[in-house]
Amino acid sequence: MGLTSDEMKNIAVELGLPKFAGTQMAEWIYHKHVGDISEMTNISKANREKLAESFEVGCAAPIDAQHSKDGTIKYLFPVSTTNEGNVGKFVETVFIPEENNRATLCVSSQVGCKMNCLFCQTGKQGFEGNLTANDILNQIYSLPERDQLTNIVFMGQGEPMDNLDNVLRATEILTADYGWAWSPKRITVSSVGVRNKLRRFLEESECHVAISLHSPLPEQRAKLMPAERGMGIADVVELLRNYDFSHQRRLSFEYIVFGGVNDSTAHAKEIVRLLSGLECRVNLIRFHQIPNVPLHGADEKKMEELRDYLTSHGIFTTIRASRGQDIYAACGLLSTSKKIGAVRK
Repeated sequence: MGLTSDEMKNIAVELGLPKFAGTQMAEWIYHKHVGDISEMTNISKANREKLAESFEVGCAAPIDAQHSKDGTIKYLFPVSTTNEGNVGKFVETVFIPEENNRATLCVSSQVGCKMNCLFCQTGKQGFEGNLTANDILNQIYSLPERDQLTNIVFMGQGEPMDNLDNVLRATEILTADYGWAWSPKRITVSSVGVRNKLRRFLEESECHVAISLHSPLPEQRAKLMPAERGMGIADVVELLRNYDFSHQRRLSFEYIVFGGVNDSTAHAKEIVRLLSGLECRVNLIRFHQIPNVPLHGADEKKMEELRDYLTSHGIFTTIRASRGQDIYAACGLLSTSKKIGAVRK
């Protein structure tokens, strides 16, 4: 898992198997979701044994699950390996059932995160490694509710653009005919804005894009999000203006609303100025308190006033429902820093 069909064909040839065995392997893994090479029954037993000497499917079930009163489930997945060679790490993945038979999975792309946003628990964990495409896909492959999924969002632990090669490989396999064959419109990838990487993602992927905004004021955004100093929000928006979001591909801006910090009419006016003429939507998000951070959430009236102002000025804006807060699965709360050696039995 995590290899392309062509790579599996090359492996087959290297091992002395017929080339079409690579196509068979891809079908068994990505279409039939087998857990072991021995289950690939249209490959001869001798060839399966030869293949198993050097390879495995690479799936690993979650080792813990926490259930929210609202139906959200947070899973703890072991990380088989990272690009840095770390072992014994974990990531959290959140399954969010919704109305009308919709179900979203929030997947992680890194163990921890380098971005160190003030309001995010994952950033407090620090960076512990990039996930491979295998470990990204395993969060979907080994999910008990896998067949219920309608959407995937790369909004879990980590900055997807900081692990772009593996994120692109994972989304390629999710959308390829030999893979899951999902429409890229079922996948949203988030980013704070990483110079050069965001442009590459926009060029090489057709998935939806979600930009972490949180303040339209560069100086304030830099205090909340150090990544502003690397690629400012003005540069991010200027780059986005070069791409077409007027058809099926969607662009959204995520905006956590902090009481008395970024919820004023002045902020609303600056958001309108910043995003003027850009085909996009804004998702307002409630802030979930984390330890030792001097921020608090805005009240409901402020959230609604901000939504109504933006909507009345031509920017489609919604207040995102908060899910899984009681199990620390809501936005900004994911962390596995204390899970190592202390996984619940």
